[in-house]
Amino acid sequence: MYKVFYNQKPIHFTVDLEKNTAKSPLFYLKYANAKSIIKALKDKKVKEVYLYHSNAKKMEKHFFKIFPIVEAAGGFVKHQNGKYLFIYRNDKWDLPKGKLEKKEKIIDAAVREVCEETGVENVEVIKPLPTTFHIYNANGKHKIKKTYWFLMHSSFEGTLAPQTEENIQQAVWKSKSEFSDLMQNAYENIKLIVKNVL
Repeated sequence: MYKVFYNQKPIHFTVDLEKNTAKSPLFYLKYANAKSIIKALKDKKVKEVYLYHSNAKKMEKHFFKIFPIVEAAGGFVKHQNGKYLFIYRNDKWDLPKGKLEKKEKIIDAAVREVCEETGVENVEVIKPLPTTFHIYNANGKHKIKKTYWFLMHSSFEGTLAPQTEENIQQAVWKSKSEFSDLMQNAYENIKLIVKNVL
């Protein structure tokens, strides 16, 4: 199904209890609620949780009823010199992304957010990348951020300008040789995107 994360911890989905031999918490999704799932994920002893439903489509429907979706879009930008664009926000290496505006096309939102958050220009979308999911807290209510990602290209030669009002401390070009160090302090979703491009 999906790879969904909450604070770096994965949430797994299963339709077969017999194959699930994990000792991690298991929730029967039709009886579970957001509060109980988040409580388990916040437990320091818990590394992951499993959600069960016998029907995959019903599981998906029920999960997104428990955790409403907020759509976002972003990009992994490759410069013509071979380096890639990263941002440093909230003490983690990240990629530029943000929420879709009303009636905005996903691809347009991705380009807009990349440019706004980093100051980069001359951005061209190359191809879509995997969509990622993570749970976050929005004013006391837990929601799923569904982020559509795109591989992009730029020939921008100007100075990058991190969007400080979005808590972005740095916007920098990094070479592939630096990725290993960066991923030591990156979100799991970002690791999935970077791995997909390499």
